[in-house]
Amino acid sequence: MDNIVNNFINIPLQKEPDFWSFDKINHIRELTVTGNPYRIFVKNNNSLRILDNINFKTYNDNITLNTHGNTGSDLADMEMSVPLYLGDMSYGALSGNPNLAIAKSAEITKTMSGTGEGGLYRDIASYKRIFIQWASARFGVTAETLNAGSGIVIKIGQGAKPGIGGHLPANKVTDNISGARKIPGNIDAISPAPHHDIYSIEDLSQRIDALKLLTDKPVFVKVAATNYVPYIVTGIARSGADGVIIDGHGAGTGATPVVIRDNLGIPVELAVASSHNILVKENLRKNFKIIAGGRISNSTDAAKLYALGADFVSLGTSVLIAMGCVMVRKCNLGYCPAALTNKTDNKKLFEIDFGVNNIINFIKGFRIELENILDHLNLKNITELTGNKDLLIADNLSKNTLNVLGVDYENIKNTGYSLENFIPDKKYLNGLINKGEPPITSMGSNAPPDVIGPSRIVDFLRLDGAQVTRPSIDPYREDISLNTNLSGGKISLSLPVIFDVSDSSDKIKEGISWASLFMNTVVIDNKIKNKYKNITLRKNNNYYKYKNYIYTYDYSNKNASGYVIDDNNLLKIAGLNKNLKNRRENHDILLYVHEFRNTGDIAKYIALGADTVILPSKIFEYGISNMADLNEKALNFIIAIKKELSLLCGAMGISSMQNSLTGNVELLRSINLDNSISKILNLSEAGSE
Repeated sequence: MDNIVNNFINIPLQKEPDFWSFDKINHIRELTVTGNPYRIFVKNNNSLRILDNINFKTYNDNITLNTHGNTGSDLADMEMSVPLYLGDMSYGALSGNPNLAIAKSAEITKTMSGTGEGGLYRDIASYKRIFIQWASARFGVTAETLNAGSGIVIKIGQGAKPGIGGHLPANKVTDNISGARKIPGNIDAISPAPHHDIYSIEDLSQRIDALKLLTDKPVFVKVAATNYVPYIVTGIARSGADGVIIDGHGAGTGATPVVIRDNLGIPVELAVASSHNILVKENLRKNFKIIAGGRISNSTDAAKLYALGADFVSLGTSVLIAMGCVMVRKCNLGYCPAALTNKTDNKKLFEIDFGVNNIINFIKGFRIELENILDHLNLKNITELTGNKDLLIADNLSKNTLNVLGVDYENIKNTGYSLENFIPDKKYLNGLINKGEPPITSMGSNAPPDVIGPSRIVDFLRLDGAQVTRPSIDPYREDISLNTNLSGGKISLSLPVIFDVSDSSDKIKEGISWASLFMNTVVIDNKIKNKYKNITLRKNNNYYKYKNYIYTYDYSNKNASGYVIDDNNLLKIAGLNKNLKNRRENHDILLYVHEFRNTGDIAKYIALGADTVILPSKIFEYGISNMADLNEKALNFIIAIKKELSLLCGAMGISSMQNSLTGNVELLRSINLDNSISKILNLSEAGSE
């Protein structure tokens, strides 16, 4: 039948950098087609990812089918042939048949799979090698569903969208999904950001106890890899959980706002290393399992994560690729070419047997590759690899990163940092301008500094995602204040953004000025010709003639109401903040942004100390495809930025941006940034205790 997908489709040409490169997809397909090992000790010498800059000290990449290394382990009192957990992909995110193929494959290969959020798909309820997810919305959760399978996962967060809840777009909430989740059809299914009965570790402990009493099954807690993950994991261990699933930045998902996906969370390798370290130090590691997920593309990635401290690795995107995913990133639209994430309307069906055979072969090849790695490392079993950091050596990583990892190294990253040319994301900007909504996407992030090369210092930074100890705030259902006061309260803005229209055409100037007036913010319409010229802020025809907003870093000028800093001199912001400490309330810092990647930049600059940012009109112009309806487009642009800032604040657990984010560098972490720069900006490394 034409509507049955039972074969691979060709991989489209990749026009932009993608973590899931042709080589990675091809490796997975080789395992899938043959069931045999393909490559071990894979090296990616030019990669920016931290995990790729960690290797085994001694290795031999010859492959044999006559292996001796034992990859067996146990999970939830069940024998495991290889320490693999097959993701947490829900019915709704996937189209049903793929869910069934994964559950069947887990039974046959003696691995474990997760059901994801969204209730229990009836056709997999009888399978035992599944973990049932208990998420914030409790979609389709009943005592009956919780008692199915072998264990329960309390989902606090996930790597693709830390600090916000799950999101299934309305067009994918078909009758089948509506019934499974017990929700209305054709309406966005957006989970609450926090569990409304979990606001502390003590609350979490009570939920764990209650679920164990109800089911007599092990309970795991799934969290995103974020700033405080070492402390969160120790709290989870003390709460009586049997283990933790740590989902790192870059993990895949069916739908997430671009601004959340690309700016929050930290790499799983740093989170696993630091969590393992603190659990050992606190004597909490025994019988407590760590499952690591996010960008695990092959057995070499897995082996490194085991050595850094993981007991299991979670494979989500890899399993989808084994079933035919070609990474077109259209999961949220419901028109998946491989029929994996399309709508559950039976217009296009994925063949279950095709999926089962593929996953079985993939896991078989993966297991033999892992057995070869154990052989070459002279290890008898997989438990000898877990936490064995002495086998690893790193290169070209910063001293702070190496301290978090706790591994030996060849070279510390050289002083300074290499920056690539900045390329604006016109597709993203066009989405803001034409729709007035935060763009939604799917699968993993390709943001800097891991995949796309960093262009600015801010590209090395990640925002925190609130979890348990500081619960997130739901921006879809709760008020978040973005109000910003300047000049001692004389100027009030509805969001911390000012537009410079001084170089704009009359039409652009009129559109942005009108939209700024509508949204209660201001514009600059006099040219800043040199760094010492004062600026004038304009709101409609009213001019705020504060001649003492000075475009300089000279904080000794005590008569100034504030200072404008250029983002090319971002390091100056730390000194300015420090020297203005005793008079900060009456002295503003305005940061002029030349290059704008997305709204995450604004949040990061404010966390570094800016009161507001100034965006030149060229950023708006990058996303314009034609000059029609400029007033509406400018208004959409500002509204979408405001919505994205609310999303970011909610995800960080902030209800008032100016009160809680301005200068709060504790909500930032650096990713392999040169130590000298981190020190100036007073930034901690991702994963640090």
